[in-house]
Amino acid sequence: MFLQFVFLFSILSSSPLPMDVKFQHISKFFGSVKALTGVSLTAHSGSIHGLIGENGAGKSTLMKILTGYQTKTSGVILIDGQDVQLNTPKQASIHGIGMLYQEPMDFTPLTVLENFSLGNLNQSRRDLRLALTNLSDRFGFNLDPDRTVELLTVGERQQIELLRLIHNKTRILILDEPTTGISPAQKEALFPALRQLAADGMIILLVSHKLEEVAALCNEVTVLRHGSVTHHAKSPFHFPELLTAMFGSVPNRKDKEAARDQGEQILVLHDIKAAGERQGLDQCNITVAEGEVIGLAGLDGAGQSTFLRLAAGLTVPEKGNVQLFGNKLPRNAKASRIAQELKTSFIPADRLEEALFANISLSDHFNLQSKESSFWQSKERAKNLAEKAISTFFIKGQPNDTAEDLSGGNQQRFLLALLDPKSRLLLLENPTRGLDIRSGQWVWQYLKQELSPKTAILFSSPELDEILHYSDRVLVFHDGEIVMNTAVNDTSHDAIAAAMTGMTEVVQ
Repeated sequence: MFLQFVFLFSILSSSPLPMDVKFQHISKFFGSVKALTGVSLTAHSGSIHGLIGENGAGKSTLMKILTGYQTKTSGVILIDGQDVQLNTPKQASIHGIGMLYQEPMDFTPLTVLENFSLGNLNQSRRDLRLALTNLSDRFGFNLDPDRTVELLTVGERQQIELLRLIHNKTRILILDEPTTGISPAQKEALFPALRQLAADGMIILLVSHKLEEVAALCNEVTVLRHGSVTHHAKSPFHFPELLTAMFGSVPNRKDKEAARDQGEQILVLHDIKAAGERQGLDQCNITVAEGEVIGLAGLDGAGQSTFLRLAAGLTVPEKGNVQLFGNKLPRNAKASRIAQELKTSFIPADRLEEALFANISLSDHFNLQSKESSFWQSKERAKNLAEKAISTFFIKGQPNDTAEDLSGGNQQRFLLALLDPKSRLLLLENPTRGLDIRSGQWVWQYLKQELSPKTAILFSSPELDEILHYSDRVLVFHDGEIVMNTAVNDTSHDAIAAAMTGMTEVVQ
């Protein structure tokens, strides 16, 4: 199958593949902040080069320089030995550089096919549809060409962008956390395809926090810490060495905490049928008590996102009722406001599209939350709150930075800073998405220590280890239905994985 894929790729790519990409002494300063200092590394043709480091280490900044979204302060980038100027994304595109970002770079009102077609004005719609179908089949992605992108999950939107980059003759492919939000089956199709693309001469730069994936895919790895290179190694890799280079020491694995005491019933979903994702949600009957921590598992688009949005009042059921703290939510736009008034907080997976304002400052985010009567009093208070949040949540940024200036991990920390500490029900989509090991541990430590022990936490995650470690109970979704509802101590990794694929007979 992948030989067919390579043949298709060779047809699409008419330009010779580069021999290597060299970063020589790259530095990037934002005022007094040194994001990168003297970074040098070489990525070779025919290899997958890993770039790892803790959140805010400079990985995204380096890749944004390569793609022309940011300009370097000093240093040189060589492609095939030639000094290239990459001051705009267009200049990077001319050199065959393409990047799959953590946050989807698409147009949500358009269809899958229309987004895939961007940059291909000279091809017919019929040819583009055929190309999309062929590439989707090669990677094992299930994409409906005529479906509107706003109806897709984050993982599915990443899939469209990846296929578009390959179709657009990308020669230097940058992947920023590419497996976030995709299913294990899709990962099994993706990894061999990436290896084959590298074997065919492509340069692939993989930015990831998942060392297991780095070890499985990469030929070489470079570690960044505080904007500088601290380690370089070739496969096979020694994990303690990499972790020490990333953090200064090997992070300790936190012991699983005992289940919290459960209180009164606070959330009831009764006989729910609702639209959303691929299948929506059907025949959903669930109750949640005070203090519970419930993990939601399932393949991408199986119903867990719809479940969280129903609880937040953002999705209205077609049938059945949602009861929150004894109040039945109305089937209209007022539901989300009532949920907020009842101290329900929701943090979505798509940080910049649904949770933050990309182009306004951190201070102004607090200003928007303020109920002060005086604008100037509110603005000064907001600046102080932003400074406190930066210190408390270890955010690498300044009050005047915009949300999109932050790395993915720092955006996640900033979202937690905006969270109402008096929340009674907390709904989280992939709360550690894009976070390194230590940052992920810190998030859960914060949630369990700073929020009331009566606060119920419901979270979805593609990482079963995270669900098993932090949850008291797990709900498994398959094709819009909950197929498993059990205490974490009464199940296993394999049983949950089997239920996610519909193999219910394995888990009974």
